Amino acid sequence: MSALTPLGIAILGLLLERPMHPYEMFQTFVARSEDRIVKVRPGSLYHTVERLDRDGLVRATGTEREGNRPERTTYEITDAGHDRMLERITEMLAEWKYEYPEFPLALAEAHNLPRDTVIRLLQKRVLMLRGQLELVGRAVDQVEDKNLDRKYWVEASYLRVLTQAETDWIESLIDELKNGTIDW
Repeated sequence: MSALTPLGIAILGLLLERPMHPYEMFQTFVARSEDRIVKVRPGSLYHTVERLDRDGLVRATGTEREGNRPERTTYEITDAGHDRMLERITEMLAEWKYEYPEFPLALAEAHNLPRDTVIRLLQKRVLMLRGQLELVGRAVDQVEDKNLDRKYWVEASYLRVLTQAETDWIESLIDELKNGTIDW
């Protein structure tokens, strides 16, 4: 059996709600902004659904065609898929794993660039992070307005806290670079 990837978990989570075809899954990810927490492209989504089907974690429930559109196969989660998803979520919640983000590497090697360049690049990153904070804030406001149970959007508040912490830390680094606290 293949490893259950983050995209696989997200697909199984959608199928717990109801059977869907892959295109509908993709549209749902985008509509819910879940493409911000799991990398999803139509091709990778279809490939992952095929792998989940091969592994017995989902099964096709039927195929339909609307007009000239291609046939769409609808899938549902199996008991094995439900069990494997819960097992993997349990592992992910309980075990810390370093994920090798690129930013720490860029910071480790930033001393190879001129100070002014690093300051400018970090200021650009801060602007982008503030944009992300605004987007996440709007998303949180929208779900709060809909009175959606917090269990369905707890990751948005987590991402907001992480993004705010990164923004604050980078702003303090910029100050240190500007005032010469860090020898460059």
